[in-house]
Amino acid sequence: MSGSHQTLTLLLFSAVVAVTLAITSWAGRRRHGTAEEFYAGGRLFSPMENGFAIAGDYMSAASFLGISGLIALFGYDGMLYSVGFLVAWLVVLLLVAELVRNCGRFTLADVVAARMRERPVRIAAGFSSVTVSVLYLVAQMVGAGSLVALLLGGGTSSVASSWTVVGVGALMVVYVSCGGMRATTWIQIVKAVLLMGGALALTALVLVRFGGDPGAMLSSAAERSGHGRDFLAPGLRYGGDWTHRLDFMSLGLALVLGTAGLPHILSRFYTVPTARAARRSVVWSVGLIGGFYLMTIVLGFGAAALVGPDAVRMSNAAGNTAVPLLAMELGGGAGSSGGAALFALVAAVAFATILAVVAGITLASSASVAHDLYASLSKRGRRGAYREVGVARVASVGIGAVAIGLGLLAQELNVAFLVGLAFAVAASAKASPT
Repeated sequence: MSGSHQTLTLLLFSAVVAVTLAITSWAGRRRHGTAEEFYAGGRLFSPMENGFAIAGDYMSAASFLGISGLIALFGYDGMLYSVGFLVAWLVVLLLVAELVRNCGRFTLADVVAARMRERPVRIAAGFSSVTVSVLYLVAQMVGAGSLVALLLGGGTSSVASSWTVVGVGALMVVYVSCGGMRATTWIQIVKAVLLMGGALALTALVLVRFGGDPGAMLSSAAERSGHGRDFLAPGLRYGGDWTHRLDFMSLGLALVLGTAGLPHILSRFYTVPTARAARRSVVWSVGLIGGFYLMTIVLGFGAAALVGPDAVRMSNAAGNTAVPLLAMELGGGAGSSGGAALFALVAAVAFATILAVVAGITLASSASVAHDLYASLSKRGRRGAYREVGVARVASVGIGAVAIGLGLLAQELNVAFLVGLAFAVAASAKASPT
């Protein structure tokens, strides 16, 4: 990519950061410093606003970059993530949303502690929440690093990728410590609109390229994959012996149940005034999330057909750059102004996605540290709301530092795979008591 095209992309990245910081500054001036304001935004959001924010919180870099990349590399088997992430919301809608809003104040531990011994429950729930959150944060940072590495290319890409991980970590600390839930929510709403618009535009361009015929797209993807029709059948990634099939079933179960235990998703149900509003929020979010995951399937197979699995793998072995490469191809190719412009727009949307998600995750994990761990392990028990909020802000710095360190070590892994780890822990440790 030429220097002028890189400049365009960096300008869009800077615009995304500027907008999110402006939202944080605006929200920071409106806060009152109470725990309810910091953790739940005063519980003043409408179901529609919260539904968009939930969608913005859930549709992460793993969804936009990782899933499409896995589909581009492994075809049918890569769709497991799309299906699992969507089906999971039936569990949330039917079993979780109203229960969490009725029984809890700020964290899942509030729900479980109402029925069991409070101190050990809060400690266990707090540690598991932080573990899940850090794993999820690592995935977002790896996605950000992959974007910048693709943008710059050459020998500087690995260094730039590492500094991007550090930069994203610093930004997420600023969002949480200065803006709390109110800033995080509005960042997620803006991001949801941008991501849905970007995904819809790319999906339309892919279908137009194949004359509106999905069958032609799938045939082209199968032909270019090198696997023929096997690319469109189960078994390319999870075939073989019984251990691979067990892995397939285990992953599917983790994706479906893990959503019900994600701290940053559960915390969104506390931002609306009633349990009925929480349920209506889920209805809004399911519509947005369902449409988005259908589009990731088109984007994944479109990348396989137009870019090719080999080119995707050459750019990033884990497939994290499939969608940006697809955007470049749809715009006219790597050397064209149209390709560079479309790549820049998609990369900026993906970067906005990452920033919004890391803000929500960091807020949820810092809430667990302050509201669950600090209050339980402190010798004098709970210390008061204002002190607890101060602990949460300090905790966000520590969580950011840990996530940065792990993100630097995991840059060669697929972001959807990393999120799968977070879902597995969430399903095992948090969804079961829910």
